[in-house]
Amino acid sequence: MMTPPVKSGPKYNAMITVPKVRVIDENGENLGVMYTREAIDQAAEVGMDLVEVSPNADPPVCKFLDVGKFRYEAQKKANAQRKTQKTQDIKEIKMRPNIDDHDYDVKMRNVSRFIEDGDKVKVTLRFRGRELSHQQLGMSLLKRVQDDVAEIAKVEAYPRMEGRQMLMVLSPK
Repeated sequence: MMTPPVKSGPKYNAMITVPKVRVIDENGENLGVMYTREAIDQAAEVGMDLVEVSPNADPPVCKFLDVGKFRYEAQKKANAQRKTQKTQDIKEIKMRPNIDDHDYDVKMRNVSRFIEDGDKVKVTLRFRGRELSHQQLGMSLLKRVQDDVAEIAKVEAYPRMEGRQMLMVLSPK
C-alpha cells in the first residue's frame, strides 16, 4: 500500500487531527477554544478554511483563512527573504614574497573592498625556486597584511604552508 505524499505547509480542515483548537476568525477576533469539527463547520459557513497557524501552542491556534491565498503569501515572503539574503564568497588575492610597495597597495585596496562587500579573502603567497628557503619573508608579509586590515577584518585561518604556497584567510569583523 502506498502512503500519500507528505504535504508541505500548514495543516488545514480535515488534516487537523487534534480534538480542540483555539479559533481566531477572519477579522482577527478570538472565538475561544472549540471542537475542531465545529470550527471547520463555522469556517465553511463564511467560505473559508480552518488553517493551523501555531501548531505548537496548547491548544493549537487555528484561523479562518483562504488556504490558497495563505500559501501564496507565505511563498512570496520566502522568495523576498531569499532575494535579500547575502551569500558570502571567498575571494583570492595572490602575491609573491618580494612584492613591490605599489603592487602591495593595489592588492590591499582590493582586499579591503572585498571585506567591505562582506566576502572572505584568501591571501595566497606563492614561493618559486630559492624563495622557498626564505619562508620568514612570507610570514612577515602576511603579518603586514594582517596588521593593515586589523580594524576591518579578523584572521579566520592563520598562515600555513601548503606545498609551495602560504595561505591565510581573512573574514569581515
